[in-house]
Amino acid sequence: MSKEKSIALVGFMGVGKTTAGELASIKLKWEFIDTDQEIEKVVGLPTTEIFKKYGEKAFRTYEKKMIEEKTKEKKQVISLGGGAFMNEETRKTCLANTVVIFLDISWEAWKKRYDILVETRPVLQGRNLNEIKELYLERKQLYGHHHFCILTDNLSPDEVANKIVELYSTPISS
Repeated sequence: MSKEKSIALVGFMGVGKTTAGELASIKLKWEFIDTDQEIEKVVGLPTTEIFKKYGEKAFRTYEKKMIEEKTKEKKQVISLGGGAFMNEETRKTCLANTVVIFLDISWEAWKKRYDILVETRPVLQGRNLNEIKELYLERKQLYGHHHFCILTDNLSPDEVANKIVELYSTPISS
């Protein structure tokens, strides 16, 4: 594996992709990219407002284009939005151009974070816990397309970042 390839972090919203990704990028001395934050800069609105004003479909179009551009670049840790992997082309692009690391979290551990996530995650708004669990299970299947997986339940963000760096130096079997 090329030691130049960027890392793409995937996983359900609120798993800690941005926090652990920023820490991993510091350890690797690489640039950190959060695709949601990049989209917010381009559009000039927070993600929640993009969803309200333009809808999820428009957001996913921005997201797909952003990921296509960013995954071509080297030596970056890229945090993908929780729904990005729902797009098959995005999954294929990431798997071909980056090292995809799935940050996994159990449903029980995720539920403990619900209250701090709901206000800033437009996909959660207006859904009850059963509907969110369905979304979690649906997306978890798609996150199954990865090179490496880290179960984050009992890990601090720094421990997750250390595992990201450690896995990156592990050869990927074809």
